[in-house]
Amino acid sequence: MKKLKVLLVLFAAFLILPFAVFAEGEEEVPEDAEVVETTEAPEATEESKEVKIYFFRGEGCPHCQEAEEWFKSIEEEYGSFFEIVDYETWQNEDNAKLMQEVAEARGETAEGVPYIIVGDKSWNGFTESYEEEILDQVKSLFEQPVSERYDIMSYLKTGKKSEEKSSSNDVLVLGVILLIVGASCFAIYKLRDSSNE
Repeated sequence: MKKLKVLLVLFAAFLILPFAVFAEGEEEVPEDAEVVETTEAPEATEESKEVKIYFFRGEGCPHCQEAEEWFKSIEEEYGSFFEIVDYETWQNEDNAKLMQEVAEARGETAEGVPYIIVGDKSWNGFTESYEEEILDQVKSLFEQPVSERYDIMSYLKTGKKSEEKSSSNDVLVLGVILLIVGASCFAIYKLRDSSNE
């Protein structure tokens, strides 16, 4: 009976062990590392402060052409506020897939081009009524610190990687737990079997 109690205590300890081993904690900083603490984010340069406009378009699309012409027409007055990140989707399959990934990550359907994204807002198609909305969004984001802006491309990069990492860690932890439970059950069975003899 005493062996059974010891085995149960070991079993409980082994169930807790994977969570302690695989818990994600803060990285340790080496003692000799120089730590610089700041209270403010560094000032962004004028170039990096520009608001990114993600512009998914098709070569030969008349609405895309209208949007491009409008962007060019406001460039002189507002060109320092934004940067167009252009993705041609009709001739480039990778860009077409990226457009679908972006739309899916935003909980939207990209029904065609142009598909324009500025921060956390998007426009499918292009009409004159979108011009003021897009410009207002650009101006609003330009006033925000770069570090506080929502950027769908950054989200896609970091969101996917962290999900994949989390998923693989979960599978590993589950495998270790199942292995420990199985080994413990086998040990209990053998102990009972040997005590009955």
